[in-house]
Amino acid sequence: MTQRIAIIGAGPCGLAQLRAFQSAAAKGAELPDLVCYEKQSDWGGMWNYTWRTGLDEHGEPVHGSMYRYLWSNGPKECLEFADYTFDEHFGRPMGSYPPREVLWDYIKGRVEKAGVRQYIQFNTAVRGVAFDEASGKFDVTVHSYDKDLTSTERFDYVVVASGHFSTPNVPYFEGFESFAGRVLHAHDFRDALEFKGKDVLVVGSSYSAEDIGSQCYKYGARSITSCYRSAPMGYQWPENWEEKPLLSHVRGSSAFFVDGSSKHIDAIILCTGYKHHFPFLAEELRLKTDNRLWPLNLYKGIFWEDNPKLIYLGMQDQWYSFNMFDAQAWYARDVILGRIALPDRALMRAEDLAWRQEEETLETAQQMFEFQGEYIRQLIEATDYPSFDIAAVNKTFLDWKHDKYEDIMGYRNKCHRSLMTGTLATPHHTPWLEALDDSLQAYLADSPAAGIKAVG
Repeated sequence: MTQRIAIIGAGPCGLAQLRAFQSAAAKGAELPDLVCYEKQSDWGGMWNYTWRTGLDEHGEPVHGSMYRYLWSNGPKECLEFADYTFDEHFGRPMGSYPPREVLWDYIKGRVEKAGVRQYIQFNTAVRGVAFDEASGKFDVTVHSYDKDLTSTERFDYVVVASGHFSTPNVPYFEGFESFAGRVLHAHDFRDALEFKGKDVLVVGSSYSAEDIGSQCYKYGARSITSCYRSAPMGYQWPENWEEKPLLSHVRGSSAFFVDGSSKHIDAIILCTGYKHHFPFLAEELRLKTDNRLWPLNLYKGIFWEDNPKLIYLGMQDQWYSFNMFDAQAWYARDVILGRIALPDRALMRAEDLAWRQEEETLETAQQMFEFQGEYIRQLIEATDYPSFDIAAVNKTFLDWKHDKYEDIMGYRNKCHRSLMTGTLATPHHTPWLEALDDSLQAYLADSPAAGIKAVG
């Protein structure tokens, strides 16, 4: 009997899993029955921008945390698909830090070429996943908003590809309930123009704090104050950006910090991270972890050790992204197809703990992305996913970190070389701080005033 595989989510992870199976089929493999459930109306996951916040048109929690004017905050050369390059998609060199719509177009290009849209049921929310011990199968309950129908089907494997940057971690600070301005989490941030001419407080010191603060600066905020719990970001910020220790409380329109200082604030943006949240999974199937490079209980960072027929993709804190999801998806595919045999639970657990032990020794950013690069290398070596120069990707990460400390508002103007094709990126026609139009058309134009070029 043909195996049935449920894939939850049609973002980069779910699409990587579909592409992995399609790649095997193109080489003659017999495919299982694939069903991908996506609660949004189109694919792309986080890269599929929505103006909505809170609840979507169906009353479901909005998945996307993407905002207008977002540009890649890492070199595209570090996330490039090994089997579908930027050169192949766009037919020309381009900058190393494209905006969201350009990356979404690239993600779509690969799966459109692969022809996997037929496996996806859109506007379909997963309500429950439970494992039936008697049959050895999963019961997956979903609601189709197109049909207004709730139904349950059985599957041999379930792939959780719903990501972990959708359920915000929202801390409370004294005085929030009477603050005179607006308080929002980064998940609900959409348009930096909303904060033009305002004094903005960004709570947090990681990538979203860095980038949302930079967006607000770029689009005309009067001042930016960012506050940190453990250590400042330490970049050479513009004159109107100040770093403070953690927020203590707010009163009226003033924010007070643990060092005793205070500032006038019009809006507070909480860049305080996200939760791994899987309310549709039965308790015994649910991954519970904070955001780290090696979550426990996942063999190879993929297989739920208590039931390896449950597969998680992309659950790690991410230096690598798209190509890591590919490495995981190809490995998961080969386990499902019987090409790779999993060891017993004791051996899985021992290897899992060894990775965690190594992770706990990491101190520098370089050690962290080299750790993740080695993890990806081991996955790729076990499958037919195209190999690529991981050491060179790590070197590009290192150059990127250096560029940011040298010029935090200008690093996106730097160019890097593709590790897949050798193509050197070309400078964008407009420096990032001056490029206020983030559309695909504007980005691919020869100049700010020129028309769009053909997209391959």
